[in-house]
Amino acid sequence: MTKTEMVKKLADDWGGISNRQADDNLTALVTFITKTVKKDKELRIPNLGTFRLRQLKRRTGRNPQTGEKITIRARKKVAFTPSKAFKEGILGAPRTAAKKATTSRSTAAKKTTTSRSRTRSTAS
Repeated sequence: MTKTEMVKKLADDWGGISNRQADDNLTALVTFITKTVKKDKELRIPNLGTFRLRQLKRRTGRNPQTGEKITIRARKKVAFTPSKAFKEGILGAPRTAAKKATTSRSTAAKKTTTSRSRTRSTAS
């Protein structure tokens, strides 16, 4: 989705406001997130996730072409961790039922194997 498409969708969803107003609101939101993360180093938005500013330490790495050791300087990095509600809204609920179904099948297979061996031993 492009920004233009997003602005049109938001304008419709926000009660038919103009595209210009929707664009201004979107820009204000992005600016707010940027300033807050820069100042406070973390911003949690319920049902969306957490934006976090991380400080990475200096470390030693290797040049992949030559194999030579190089020093990678310390730097800042922005990270986003999605909330559980956001992930479940996109991916669906975790599949714990699949594990139970697998367990039920393996239990049923054991019962079938046991009953077959009993049948064979009785038939002999």
